[in-house]
Amino acid sequence: MSGPLELLPGGGKGGRRTLAEHAAAELHQLILSGELPSGTPLRLVELASRLEMSQMPVREGLRRLEALGLVEIIPHRGAWVRDLSLSDLRDTHETRLALESLAVRAAAAHFTEEDLSKAAAALAEHLRLSRAEDSAGARDAHADFHFTIYRASGSQWLPRAIEPVWQNSERYRFGSRQTAFLIERNRQEHQAILDACEARDPDAAEQALRSHLTGAFQRITETMTSGTSGTSGTSKQKETP
Repeated sequence: MSGPLELLPGGGKGGRRTLAEHAAAELHQLILSGELPSGTPLRLVELASRLEMSQMPVREGLRRLEALGLVEIIPHRGAWVRDLSLSDLRDTHETRLALESLAVRAAAAHFTEEDLSKAAAALAEHLRLSRAEDSAGARDAHADFHFTIYRASGSQWLPRAIEPVWQNSERYRFGSRQTAFLIERNRQEHQAILDACEARDPDAAEQALRSHLTGAFQRITETMTSGTSGTSGTSKQKETP
């Protein structure tokens, strides 16, 4: 495993988490799991009590999540979890397509055996944790798979540019149980990306990635417009875009 994303709460290099990093990490999980759905007011007193810490690190934690685009803060009005919407989902999807296509093409051009080993291990872990219904662990392994590939691009900036958009996209991956069909489909789509990178075929890698992201986008859009899910952060199926 290649380690946590650099911009994630508590995802920096080495050492123990500060209280602010701990607060950000806890709130991050609550948002992605749907326990703090879109539009939820984020009141310092309530959050500090819930996290059993003072308001100062919670305030700093909220600022970190604001930088990732998960929280909106307006002075003198307060903070809340950013709303989910079809327009935001579409904007997020198009931005991911642009940035991640660049990254996967660059990665495929000079993919190494070490890159392959790390990405394959992350994919296997993602499959194991998905089958075990460990949503948080599967989410981390899923990110590890993709970002192992994106870091292989050799670019210092592309993975950093991708991460905030990635985190916003994660809010649309709802926390309900995956079916065996969804797990297998996701495995096949991820394997196609990895196979193309192993073959050092940038065109095939980009095509596999675009197919993967676009399929997930279309399924989430259908779910949001069908009435089975509003914008509250719940859904009958969980996607892994």
